[in-house]
Amino acid sequence: MPHTPAADDASQHDSPAGVAAVERALAIVDVVASRIEPFSLADLSRETGFYKSTLLRLIASLERGALVVRRSDGRYALGPSAYRLGRAFDASYRLTEIIAPLLARCVEQGSESASFHILHDAQWRVCLVRVDSHHSTLDRIRAGDLLPLTKGAAGRLIDGYTHDAVTARALGPVVLSMGERDPNCAAVASPVFGPANAFIGAISLSGPKERFTPAAIDTMSALATSAARDATLALAGQWPGV
Repeated sequence: MPHTPAADDASQHDSPAGVAAVERALAIVDVVASRIEPFSLADLSRETGFYKSTLLRLIASLERGALVVRRSDGRYALGPSAYRLGRAFDASYRLTEIIAPLLARCVEQGSESASFHILHDAQWRVCLVRVDSHHSTLDRIRAGDLLPLTKGAAGRLIDGYTHDAVTARALGPVVLSMGERDPNCAAVASPVFGPANAFIGAISLSGPKERFTPAAIDTMSALATSAARDATLALAGQWPGV
């Protein structure tokens, strides 16, 4: 039987080694995306646990796909394809267009810094949109940052709706965390839903724990739920997403 390119493709797709290589390559992209500063090869080896020879082989493929680039100083950063993927994801859901003005509204009404978080993987959530508050002291979160999935108000909401939506809904429309992710920070968060009541992410208002007085918590809880409700309706969901 003639050997065809299609047969090659099928064989590679079914090969455990081929699947493992893809998973390793994606793990490299995840690490490179985890911070703004570029990584040296030694940094990547330490973070991924891969040998440098393995990294170089996989990075060569990632460079051809422009997911990772090697800078002039020899360190590695995300490439233009990663940016295009992010833009395509954002455009598909219109998230920034819808969410950013709602976060800005919270801040203008006196809230702590406002963020929107979505699921990244089994361990992390990612801050997709961020608007800093007008306070002189802030919690240090930026768009693109990876944060723990099981800690913090937004993290607990995302983790809950990802693994047990019934229990997550029992938490109510707003969740409070005090010093979970960072002992000096606190947050309130509210869930955002889309079509068919699918959970999309969480709007979070966060800042120094000392400013989270009972009165401030009540005010920010109302602002967070109002923003989450408006985001849900704009994304064709139903509030409160039951």
